[in-house]
Amino acid sequence: MKLKIVILLSFLFFSQSEKEETFFWGQNGHRATAKIAENHLSRRAKRKIDKLLKGQSLAFVSTFADEIKSDKKYDKYYSWHYINMGLEQTYAEAKKNPKGDLVTGIKKCIKVLKDKNSSQEHKAFYLKLLVHFVGDLHQPMHIGQREDKGGNTIQVQWFGKGTNLHAVWDTKMIEEWNMSYLELANNAKDLSKKQIKAIEKGTIEDWVNEVHELTKEIYKSVKVGENLRYKYSYDHFVTVRNQLQIGGIRLAKILNDIFC
Repeated sequence: MKLKIVILLSFLFFSQSEKEETFFWGQNGHRATAKIAENHLSRRAKRKIDKLLKGQSLAFVSTFADEIKSDKKYDKYYSWHYINMGLEQTYAEAKKNPKGDLVTGIKKCIKVLKDKNSSQEHKAFYLKLLVHFVGDLHQPMHIGQREDKGGNTIQVQWFGKGTNLHAVWDTKMIEEWNMSYLELANNAKDLSKKQIKAIEKGTIEDWVNEVHELTKEIYKSVKVGENLRYKYSYDHFVTVRNQLQIGGIRLAKILNDIFC
């Protein structure tokens, strides 16, 4: 009887840990992207966003879309956090999730925010979702393969502790860097206006295809069961930092367009 209880508790612990690791860039990652976006907002956009969020910052609301996952009434938004694509497919070629995905989710948020008939409460809700989803779009493992759930079933180790490839990119490398979201945002690269304009170009679908090129490289970067340590972070954390910054710049571009 005792053995059965131990096995059951172990299963429950593993299942919950795995579920928690599937969530997101990590709180610091999302907040860093949101803070970077704030630094690129127009004055007009800042005023309108401040009014909608009643003084809360984009960084503060950036994890809202993950927080509501614990409430079943928001289950319909779950598939908006990711896209399933074959490694050699473009977004246009990929089979679409009938419940929606990152692209349809972001477009829905933009539509609501642009709609003059939307209530302030409705707009505030979808603004919070938008901040999060643009962050998710720039985490390469959120545009992964259906068969491994974006790397969630690819088991690896991180400094000797069991985890999965998705979690390494969502949270583990950022946590290991041990910087606050403000430190991450404030230490983003200095970019010229020309470089920023280049990042802002393209459609949401273009951005998906661009990020998916990184996804391909990440799948090649590990072997199942591999113990990832300092070398992996040294080789790949620059990509994490770049994606946080690119996501922030593009989020600001979307928001400036909405609130122009």
